[in-house]
Amino acid sequence: MSNSAPFQFDDSGALLETQLPLPRRSGKVRDVYDLGDELLVVSTDRISAFDYILPCGIPDKGKLLTKMSEFWFDRLEVKHHLLSSEVPKILSDQFDTQPLEGRIMVVRKADVVPFECVARGYLEGSGWKEYQATREVCGNRLPDGLTQCAALPEAIFTPATKAEEGHDENVSIGRMIADVGSDLALQLRDQTLRLYKAAAGYAKSRGIIIADTKFEFGLVDGGEAILIDEVLTPDSSRFWDAATYEPGHSQPSFDKQFVREWLMASDWDRNSPPPILPAEIIEQTAAKYQEAFDRLAG
Repeated sequence: MSNSAPFQFDDSGALLETQLPLPRRSGKVRDVYDLGDELLVVSTDRISAFDYILPCGIPDKGKLLTKMSEFWFDRLEVKHHLLSSEVPKILSDQFDTQPLEGRIMVVRKADVVPFECVARGYLEGSGWKEYQATREVCGNRLPDGLTQCAALPEAIFTPATKAEEGHDENVSIGRMIADVGSDLALQLRDQTLRLYKAAAGYAKSRGIIIADTKFEFGLVDGGEAILIDEVLTPDSSRFWDAATYEPGHSQPSFDKQFVREWLMASDWDRNSPPPILPAEIIEQTAAKYQEAFDRLAG
């Protein structure tokens, strides 16, 4: 591990952590700093699996996630929180901020709506598990006879509570209405499905299926909902290759699938600190993130 305060890198050159002279909170991938009226969001190269942050990163993953979010913010017709991608002068005046270039967003502050707004166009993951048991997903009744990864008759809204630790919990829109009110819940449902359909249609023209994705929203100016956080990245979505799509089984995806598969095949017990990934797994994963961006953004 090499350190170059205020940045911490691993041996592959992946940026694992930032320590900027500002109030900070950290998630699995992002370090978020308080700039007063705004926030500074830094996408590191950290990668997580099975609710653990791994001890190694994926070089330039944070830059690709940032570029992809910027691409969608620019393309989608929606109000959002992104203000600038320039490193704030308050930081560049103090030290070399080159490691931040290409991986930061200066964003509006917003009161975060405490639900992830998930749109599903295909049946996979927790939705597939729930469908097998109940023929429903988050209260959405679905036809009998659907197979794993099948395309749904139409996209459905499946909100989830935001867990501070562990897994988020899928809920019905009735639960969301009870918590945030009917007007806001229905507005975010409609916005989520509109954005998903627009993005999925565009991605299909680039040879990528967006099977599902999650959006997050925040409230500003007395209650106006805007899109926040990352948008339509491999970390928040399932991207599949349209050319090889075949329902009835799981699909290869443009994300950390190589990481999950290697960890599942290892002797790691998932109750202790995770192991360092082999170089080839890191390289394959980095290439998948790059391919997703190249195909979507051209």
